[in-house]
Amino acid sequence: MAPPSHAGDTRAPIAVALDAPELAVALDWARAVAPHVSTLKVGLETYLRDGDDAVWGARRAAEDAGAPCRLFLDLKLHDIPATVAGAARSVARLAPDYLTVHASGGSAMVRAAADALPDTRIVAVTVLTSLGAEDLVSVGMLPPGAGPAEVRELAVSLAVAAVDAGARAVVCSPEEVAGIRAAVGPDPVLITPGVRPAGADAGDQRRVATPEEALARGADLLVIGRPITGADDPAAAAARIAAGIRRPGGES
Repeated sequence: MAPPSHAGDTRAPIAVALDAPELAVALDWARAVAPHVSTLKVGLETYLRDGDDAVWGARRAAEDAGAPCRLFLDLKLHDIPATVAGAARSVARLAPDYLTVHASGGSAMVRAAADALPDTRIVAVTVLTSLGAEDLVSVGMLPPGAGPAEVRELAVSLAVAAVDAGARAVVCSPEEVAGIRAAVGPDPVLITPGVRPAGADAGDQRRVATPEEALARGADLLVIGRPITGADDPAAAAARIAAGIRRPGGES
């Protein structure tokens, strides 16, 4: 199955995280939100449990709703280059629009993924939004005494190296997106998790912003999970958040 065409798509630039306790629930969510958002995200937990059925099922659910979506396969690959290349080739049959790898795996690893899947946007994950400066210090990624400024510098450095190695998209928190946009230019797709509507529980996210703030700072695609999927009516929640970030002229 080829990735769907999205010419003229005016749905909101949101990737809904289908992190459901079982496949049937994930597909119900996909069917409910597809008319309102551009992208469906299948993450590690769902893919390891449900495999290809999660990807094909999400696509079919969106089609059933009359709203084919892009497919974001969020596996965060991180291994030696040859292994990551092989892993990327192993999901080629799914034709994901996006596939994540960890930028900290190094330029050769990112290049291996990009070469293995030239028709997919390889997405380099910089610094997980669940981590703060103290966490990065504790694992040796930042020196003692580092703070938010050093986190931003680390994220920018990882993003630049990954884009130079062939990544065509970057995952970063809303706090780093402006600096990364300035460093990598207009072409890479900048994807921001840690997006929470005003008043929503931050959960396990540390570096967060509202959808409006993230887009204003230069994000192209917002990853939103629990504020939509945890609502009593996911379709209504997706529609409400999407309406809040519509840009003038009806485009998102």
